[in-house]
Amino acid sequence: MSEAREIVVADIGGTNARFALATYAAGEIALGEPVKLPTADFPGLPAAFRAFADRIGRQLPSAAAFAIAGPLRGGGVQMTNSPWRLRFDEIRRDLALEHAVFLNDFAAIGHAVGAAHEDDLRPVAGPDQPLPRDRPCTIVGPGTGLGVALLLPESGQVVPTEGGHIDFAPLDEVEERLLSHLRTRFGRVSVERVVSGPGLRAFAETLAAIDGIAAPEGDDTALWTRALAGEDTLLRRALDRFCLSLGSVTGDLALAHGPGSVVLAGGLGQRLSEILPQSGFAERFAAKGRYEALMASVPVKIITHPEPGLFGAAAAFAREHSS
Repeated sequence: MSEAREIVVADIGGTNARFALATYAAGEIALGEPVKLPTADFPGLPAAFRAFADRIGRQLPSAAAFAIAGPLRGGGVQMTNSPWRLRFDEIRRDLALEHAVFLNDFAAIGHAVGAAHEDDLRPVAGPDQPLPRDRPCTIVGPGTGLGVALLLPESGQVVPTEGGHIDFAPLDEVEERLLSHLRTRFGRVSVERVVSGPGLRAFAETLAAIDGIAAPEGDDTALWTRALAGEDTLLRRALDRFCLSLGSVTGDLALAHGPGSVVLAGGLGQRLSEILPQSGFAERFAAKGRYEALMASVPVKIITHPEPGLFGAAAAFAREHSS
């Protein structure tokens, strides 16, 4: 058995930076208690990293993996929803890191799926069977936006994509009305506009316009809370429509990748884990004409690991540095 190695893992978002210690050995990853720090409280990543060290009261290992919300280009990231500008060579130097891995936050989700145990994957649609190792796995993460990645299970390779920005294709009159509604606001309408957090409001506004009633008020978080609690008939109908479109979009992405398996992730993925199996998600996922039987045979699951970003960062580091 190989000796256990300890590293720092971080999941850096626009609002919060999450840190933890992780150990890995013999293909197994153990994650310590995460610490969440608001990014606005710190001038940059090194300061937050040191605050994490102060919080746990010990010197940190000289190896780390960082999952970062943003496109990694030219050895750094200018974060979209934070003033933090990350230069990887500067971070290595300032934190005296001997080994560091930097990756996109949704790529980390892909690595988390690749390293997850079957009991961390809850069935949503299709056959309840392990993910096939010889076919690609499509990873779809509805949250604030829509993350999409491709995992090749045999090699463990993760391919981040921009699949969340393909064009939205309506399938019935309600979705035609939704598309028209969103076009007035955005011009081009991507699937991210429909099956991420703000999509629930868009469906609710569309259904309200069809019924000739007032659209619901409140921010997106409040609307999702009421919809998931079943407290509002219009919002519950909007949630049903959201699940239908999520099924269609997820099926399209899987079909484009060469359908092998699908794992749903993202902040909304876990919140919908109890609802999707009872919705029209599976029917829409499989409704691909001549490929309907093939699509119905694809296992679709949700990753239920409580910290997939941190776990995936550790898995990416282990994959890169295992001998």
